[in-house]
Amino acid sequence: MQKKFITNLALLLLLNLLVKPFYILGIDAEVLKRVEETTPGRYGEYFALIGFTFILNIFLDLGVINYNTRNIAQNKQLLQKHFAGIITLRGFLSLGYMLIILLSGFILGYSSFQIKLLVILGINQILVAFILYFRSNLSGLLLFKQDSIISVMDRILLIGICSVLLWGGVTNQPFQIEWFIYAQTGAYLFTAILAGLLVLRQTGMVKPKFDITFSITILKQSLPYALLILLMMIYYRSDSVMIERMLPNGKGARESAIYAQGFRFFEALNMIGFLFAGLLLPIFSKMLKAKESVEKIMYLSFKILLSGAIVIGLSCFTLSEEIIEWRYQTSGIELTQAANAFGMLMFCFISICTTYIFGTLLTANGSLRSLNYMAFGGVLLNVSLNLYLIPKYGAYGAAIASMITQVGTAVIQVVLSFKILDLKIEWKSVLQTFCFVSIFVCIISFLPNENHYWYWNLGIFILSGIILSLITGMFSIKNLLQILKERQ
Repeated sequence: MQKKFITNLALLLLLNLLVKPFYILGIDAEVLKRVEETTPGRYGEYFALIGFTFILNIFLDLGVINYNTRNIAQNKQLLQKHFAGIITLRGFLSLGYMLIILLSGFILGYSSFQIKLLVILGINQILVAFILYFRSNLSGLLLFKQDSIISVMDRILLIGICSVLLWGGVTNQPFQIEWFIYAQTGAYLFTAILAGLLVLRQTGMVKPKFDITFSITILKQSLPYALLILLMMIYYRSDSVMIERMLPNGKGARESAIYAQGFRFFEALNMIGFLFAGLLLPIFSKMLKAKESVEKIMYLSFKILLSGAIVIGLSCFTLSEEIIEWRYQTSGIELTQAANAFGMLMFCFISICTTYIFGTLLTANGSLRSLNYMAFGGVLLNVSLNLYLIPKYGAYGAAIASMITQVGTAVIQVVLSFKILDLKIEWKSVLQTFCFVSIFVCIISFLPNENHYWYWNLGIFILSGIILSLITGMFSIKNLLQILKERQ
């Protein structure tokens, strides 16, 4: 069983780490570059609109996916009964979601072209929500291989479709952002149908039905999770929307595109922490339910993830200008602005990796009230900072606001974890972390930075970080295997 779990986990990590970063930094980044070359600001509009649909995405789910995964894992015999009820509920939620985003779009004063894109992006989000719901059933049934394949199927299709449109010579027209959005629709639709058929293989044919009592019961249990996701999504995604809306005379769309250049790298790297959190949640949940101490596994996972985050984050911060210039071939003031924003986002990355440990621990403990208070404070702080900084500094101001918010919320979650769970400070781990950070900062500071050979510096930074993490005890293969064993 342990061998089977580790094999399936390795498949999930391999597929996601190979496909999704390539899609974000390869296809998506190339689309950004092509669109901005022909229609400056157009990708910025798209980036702001998709951020807007992400913020309101919670109305598509309301925490149902989290509820369903736990429920089906514990009560597989309820799959057929719940599938019929939840699939109908999701249909009603989808209609409500479309009405909400359209009404919000008109209130915010979006143009007819932007409303058109908003409608298609809303449909795409609905398809993604159905994919995630189908995946929650596959995961609950422990069909990990099928879930792993579905988790990357849409991105594989998008890579294929967009590769043809970008480099296949099928058209002489400049690449249009609408093509990218339509490609997403096709990929999501195919993936949703495939995932639905895989679930129907387990349930047999079901007849959708709406049960008001059943729906209310599910929503009541899932709403605290939904509120937390909504609040965190606001301070995670509102920056792109505020940039595009607040800055006048088309400047907002252009600044949003500049911000997107660094954000795409940030988003690709963030996948590491996200997958790590998915691994830790069931570990923490099981141990807390059994009243076992989580301190050892918490410190092990924290040191492993933090060491990687510091190496990647500080390396990218130091070489932010070289990395942006390499990927987007920008120059001048735009390069400086994008690199500055990217550098700040790398500090966000370090803070978010901390959140993936301690926020996951608090979620496993059921400390949702404390987390929601923290997230509400994060929203107030982030929106206030954006209102002040974006008019002055544009994309760089939004990145500063995100950095301050993420650092602040990460510190609060660490404090809450130690207070609520009565954790003890392990001074050995504190000393290891201090030594690791101090020495790595010295390595970065004293190594000559030659623009023409920056990739050698990046390689040296990463190799030095790996060696240093092994020397200081921040990372070891033995520790990683211990976490996998705990998961089993």
